[in-house]
Amino acid sequence: MARYTKKTDKQSRKVGYNLTGRANNAVNKRPHPIGQHGRERKKVSEYGIQLKEKQKIKWYYGLLEKQFYAIYTKAVHKKGVTGVLMLQMLESRFDNVLFRSGLVVTRRQGRQLIVHGHMLINGQKVDRPSYHMKPGDVISVREKSQSFIKLLQDAPHHDPIVPDWIATDIGNLTALMKAVPEREEIDQNFQENLVVEFYSR
Repeated sequence: MARYTKKTDKQSRKVGYNLTGRANNAVNKRPHPIGQHGRERKKVSEYGIQLKEKQKIKWYYGLLEKQFYAIYTKAVHKKGVTGVLMLQMLESRFDNVLFRSGLVVTRRQGRQLIVHGHMLINGQKVDRPSYHMKPGDVISVREKSQSFIKLLQDAPHHDPIVPDWIATDIGNLTALMKAVPEREEIDQNFQENLVVEFYSR
């Protein structure tokens, strides 16, 4: 399985957006790009603006270019608004739903737990973080792994805001995907139309 290992603090400064959600993210302290000329304002081309937005969304979900482009391609072939469909598919990934549920602290952590077989969907082991979840699917924790997952709930600063399209039962360590999120339920700072324009060039 391809692994994503880039440093998110550096990426956050590069795109000018907090990709980790942490209060101590580097972009909150130094909002300008990295490097000795990072503070200088340069005129950015239309291509540069589109590329930056594509990188921002891709890095936010922790994907490699090949993975991200594959999702975009699937969205293109579906009926509807391509950019919105792309975001909905990103949100419906197993690793993202697990993260959004609050059962884990970060997407990366969730991804590792999935790969190592600790997480179940509808009672069956699914070890692919990219698995596309559907409304009605229930995430649960393998019995042998439950004590470890419970410890994660006591992690410092772990106070998740679970979206309305997910119903989490912390006591039983389960999460139900109630619906596919509407566009207004997904990060409003994303300009997905720029990603569509980038790949349509």
